[in-house]
Amino acid sequence: MIQGTGSDVGKSLIVAGLARAFANRGLRVAPFKPQNMSNNAAVTADGGEIGRAQALQARAARLVPDTDMNPVLLKPQGANGSQIVVRGVVAGQAKARDYQDWKPRLKSAVMESFARLKAQSDLVIVEGAGSAAEINLRTNDIANMGFAHAADAPVILVGDIDRGGVIAQLVGCKAVLDAEDAAMIRGFIVNKFRGDPSLFDDGMRIIAQRTGWRALGLVPYFDTAARLPAEDAFNIRSVRKGTRDGVVIAVPLLPHISNFDDLDPLKAEAGVDLRLIQPGAALPAEAALVILPGSKATIPDLAALRANGWDIDLLAHARRGGRVFGICGGYQMLGRVIFDPLGMEADDRQAPGLGLLDIETTLTEKKTLASVAGEAIVFKAPFHGYEMHVGATSGADCARPFLSFEDGRIDGAVSRNGLIMGAYVHGIFSDDAFRAAFLQWIGAEASPLMFEQSIEETLDALAAHCEMHIDLDALLEMAR
Repeated sequence: MIQGTGSDVGKSLIVAGLARAFANRGLRVAPFKPQNMSNNAAVTADGGEIGRAQALQARAARLVPDTDMNPVLLKPQGANGSQIVVRGVVAGQAKARDYQDWKPRLKSAVMESFARLKAQSDLVIVEGAGSAAEINLRTNDIANMGFAHAADAPVILVGDIDRGGVIAQLVGCKAVLDAEDAAMIRGFIVNKFRGDPSLFDDGMRIIAQRTGWRALGLVPYFDTAARLPAEDAFNIRSVRKGTRDGVVIAVPLLPHISNFDDLDPLKAEAGVDLRLIQPGAALPAEAALVILPGSKATIPDLAALRANGWDIDLLAHARRGGRVFGICGGYQMLGRVIFDPLGMEADDRQAPGLGLLDIETTLTEKKTLASVAGEAIVFKAPFHGYEMHVGATSGADCARPFLSFEDGRIDGAVSRNGLIMGAYVHGIFSDDAFRAAFLQWIGAEASPLMFEQSIEETLDALAAHCEMHIDLDALLEMAR
């Protein structure tokens, strides 16, 4: 089990790298995260959903993503708390304090999923959540030490030297954990190192002396990690406004942005200047395209969009002949009105949309989860992606659908002037043929980038990075 001294220390990336490295050695490897919190999710083959990081780790292990790999997924919804997804299916929602009462009930589902993976695998690599030292949440824990004890899984603790204070991170964890939990930790890894590694020889020795844990690796910063999907929106919020040459695509960063890895293929295009617009900043007038991304809370995010003045910027952009594309929740925002008859997102049972598409949406309890493929009608280009949404959309502009599915269904809407478009399907920009046609629509030239191949190449490079800097033989011996 890979646990961390805190969030964003690199646990997800290390698990992915180890999964590919051990798979390359011929082992049947499976990733597992008992409890995840993320609005970046993926659809599994059986029509469930798991955290995007676990889907990437499954790909690293050369497996098809399965709901057992992430049996509990929490999807934050702002004031309403988090949606609780159990084995791929929405089981309810709860605020943070109330969720503590859910944990004992969820433990059996977690352990059953783990048992199934363990029976099918030579090696299961488990990822913890947040910090191993969250001792205030230790009672009924299913994400870190509580799971490690239940599964009898040896723990490796990862610290992040890039943020500073890594000696205190690791030694501090040993200091606050009770003796039984600390004894579960067999070794440590220092991640994201920059510079001359010999300068930290004493640091590794001191940590080992103070904790009694074995030093298993000093891992240099993996620069190409940015090519892989991020688990947390924090990672994209820290990206500064783009400054490179290329056609400008602006994306307002909404508070509950979801499935933000939709943007990764565009970010990788040399001819695109993708700008992630922070709250308080204006949408750039020079943008050829504005993308409204997916949202886990469409009505609150629509209110945030207006509070930032982005609705004014967007309408001015449209009047100038600028193009607009909405994905899922962003698609819903482009319509005339959003109805919420069950009060799922707001006390007000409806909210006015931006009025850029002649459509209306009604939010429903039923969630649509499916992998899909077909043709983008406007561009005559193939696409593949996935649906992950609640709500049904209809209206005059739906008579000009954006996508046609292989099974004959249609999705999305296009305005009369052909400049405003939206659809529910996520992940379509990763399709090279679709992306090339889409970029041509906004006046950008697609590069020779083969996006899916680049992900595979990055995972192979990450595996080699782990082989070089982590004692994998020692990890296998501990697992035995």
